[in-house]
Amino acid sequence: MIVSGMSDIPSETHGGAVETEHSPGSVRPGGRTARVRAEVLRAAGDLLTERGFDGLDLTEVAARAGVGRTTVYRRWGTPTAVVADLLADMAEQSVPRADTGSLRGDLTANARLIARTLTDPRQGRLFLAVIAAATCDHGARTALHRFYDVRLTEWAGCVTDAIGRGEAPSGTDPRAVLSAVAAPLYYRLLASGDPVDDATAVMAAEAALAAVAAGVFVTAR
Repeated sequence: MIVSGMSDIPSETHGGAVETEHSPGSVRPGGRTARVRAEVLRAAGDLLTERGFDGLDLTEVAARAGVGRTTVYRRWGTPTAVVADLLADMAEQSVPRADTGSLRGDLTANARLIARTLTDPRQGRLFLAVIAAATCDHGARTALHRFYDVRLTEWAGCVTDAIGRGEAPSGTDPRAVLSAVAAPLYYRLLASGDPVDDATAVMAAEAALAAVAAGVFVTAR
């Protein structure tokens, strides 16, 4: 469960004015421009799941999306820029944070969401492709960092609310807690190859919860 490396590319014109996009997708377009963006990102996601970052060819993205090649090159310009916009869109469309009323419930919901995403036939392959790209492409790496920054910020309220309820020590770092929930799930996906299932998600949440209670994530008093 998200931007860098992009040059200034003139966007579609609106009312005769030409906008300059420092980050594709940072302007929230409407109408035809929004439909073009959606189709291009869908096509790019399909290509990433099929061929990985090295196979992300903008000419083929344009063909699959049914839009002009020049439109894609003018608006995005590089595969890295498309990946950045795709991650920005995924962050926008992601499920909002849980609010179950307890830290255990919220962390379990977070872990289960991650597990479902990583094991989804399309989303799982998409994340593998983006993570692989991030290991060798600075722009993709920055885009991925920004995506996770958005998601961690979205879910941080689970921990701050828990501090307010007395379920977590004052000074507990929300990002450290959420990272502890996600880490074993990503490790299974990327390193060990062990199953990522519901039992694993619950175990990850419980381990993080125990660490919270022990004050492991307290960084400020």
